Amino acid sequence: MNKHIYIYSPSGAVRDKAAFKRGVTRLKSLGHEVEIDEAALSSHLRFAGDDETRLAAIHRAAASGADVALISRGGYGLSRILPGIHYKAVAKAIDQGMRFVGISDFTAFQSAVLAKTGRVTWAGPGLCEGFGIGGKPNASNVQGAPPQLVPDDIMEACFDDLISGQGEGTGWRQLREPNSPATGAAPAASNEINLIASNVIYTRATASFGINKSVLWGGNLSVLSSLLGTPYFPEVKGGILFLEDVAEHPYRIERMLTQLLHAGVLARQKAVLLGQFTDFKLVPHDRGYKLQTVVNWLRQQIKAPVLTNLPYGHVATKVLLPVGAKTDLMVQGRDALLFWGHA
Repeated sequence: MNKHIYIYSPSGAVRDKAAFKRGVTRLKSLGHEVEIDEAALSSHLRFAGDDETRLAAIHRAAASGADVALISRGGYGLSRILPGIHYKAVAKAIDQGMRFVGISDFTAFQSAVLAKTGRVTWAGPGLCEGFGIGGKPNASNVQGAPPQLVPDDIMEACFDDLISGQGEGTGWRQLREPNSPATGAAPAASNEINLIASNVIYTRATASFGINKSVLWGGNLSVLSSLLGTPYFPEVKGGILFLEDVAEHPYRIERMLTQLLHAGVLARQKAVLLGQFTDFKLVPHDRGYKLQTVVNWLRQQIKAPVLTNLPYGHVATKVLLPVGAKTDLMVQGRDALLFWGHA
């Protein structure tokens, strides 16, 4: 289905121009009309242009009439320009059918839009890391030519579902973990009562439960925690919070989760979904402290279920998630399903 996709750069400067070009070529090969913002390849310090340039790019994207406004890449830069965004213009564009899509630093924009307008944006790929770099090598048709990298097929299928209006949910299988309350294969008996009290239907015999019509929100943990205490942090109660991060050691992940914990954010959620936490390196000093340690610790701190292995983050295979949409969560054993209908 041919759609109008607007490419803009609200965060870091595009350094990998080849990935940018590959991404544009890939989207065009899928039949889409691709419009590139005039400042998409701008550079100022580490940013894609100065603050005013990037603000103008956001507003041009909102006014473009495109079906999808897709960021070129993440990095850093959105947090510092949040006060200058015309949220009414963004909300109007969304109301008219535009879908804002991005990842990583884009969490700042998504959180601010949710806090200021209540509108839905989409956590998904960026142009360069999603469509421009790809994941799996595809055998070339030319004898002797090297394999060509192609975008992940699951990511592309989810993107196609989004722009065609057919996306209704996503399912995944959690990591296999020891069957004990400490690691969360099944909540402790005390948690069972609290889960039911929080409108979570939990069946201990089958380790299954369901959560109905809860706001899905979150994104990059580092970015989200940096917004705490600002007008751009969504005050979501009874929500489903999803989190991911990249190049952050588990103790740093725990430290950011602790900040959300002490601020009361985690206690207000019905579930926490942990996506992919990648590109960190453990050291001898850790002495067995690892990401699973953090997961176990988190489950001991909150009453809500903590799920693992959500296929979203700085990885090739990722689903698209509607930030701010009312969502149902169903879990049976290790299998989980998020359903949002036509968000």
